[in-house]
Amino acid sequence: MSSHRLSKKGRYIAWATAGAAVVAGAGIAAQSSMAATTTWPAQKTYTGRAFDACAAPSLNAMKAWKGGLYGAAAVYVGGKNRGCSQPNLTASWVKSVNTLGWKLIPIYVGAQPPCQTGSSPEKLTATTAASLGATDGADAVAKASALGMKAGSPIYLDMEPYDITSTSCNNAVLTYVRSFTKTLRAKTYRAGYYGFTSSSAKAVATATNKTDLPGNLWYALWDKQNTTTADWPWGSTQYTDHSRGHQYLVNSKESRGGYTITVDRDAWDAPVAIVG
Repeated sequence: MSSHRLSKKGRYIAWATAGAAVVAGAGIAAQSSMAATTTWPAQKTYTGRAFDACAAPSLNAMKAWKGGLYGAAAVYVGGKNRGCSQPNLTASWVKSVNTLGWKLIPIYVGAQPPCQTGSSPEKLTATTAASLGATDGADAVAKASALGMKAGSPIYLDMEPYDITSTSCNNAVLTYVRSFTKTLRAKTYRAGYYGFTSSSAKAVATATNKTDLPGNLWYALWDKQNTTTADWPWGSTQYTDHSRGHQYLVNSKESRGGYTITVDRDAWDAPVAIVG
């Protein structure tokens, strides 16, 4: 896996041990616990292939890659655990790539679980989970907004693999996720979540109490299948109405128009940023 999260080796170990249409207005029902009095901007949904890379590519690279395999790119808007510096990721860059026709998927690498293998600059605890979720949620909105990603946009919280059989650890993570989600929704941003089907995504998808959990799920399952349905591991009625993303291949070194980027491939049928 790219260095923006755990190393490839580290992620496989953690995983093993942890047990092109644009549609406006779709997916509102999936966002549970939204305030009934809130007027939400129409959702922008992209359906097709997407990629995520450690650092946002240069504008010239995005120009060279446009019109090829991908129609959307995921970008790391913030978080203390973000792995790469982002010299290209500015409001001007966002505006320019949006004008080119790219759809953007904002990711925020927030606090990580206390029982997670490896070190992270920011880890949550049972005591700090709720307050950190609120602080990170507010920071995520501020970072996305500063880049020109408007209210109504989604922000996907990145949660790496952890031992979900540890009840105390899992409860702390879910507390953090709920707090992050509530904070986003209070500021009229849609909540999304990136995690692994064997652990972090599974914890959210199978939680008995769905209150304040994200309405969009981006699941990591490296089976090389470009689909959000054929390998969906949970109930068929979950995360429907354009609310799924699937990271199906990692560390793919690809060249287009003279620009080489190492990317992770994603099948996408979920919200993307509202820009412009």
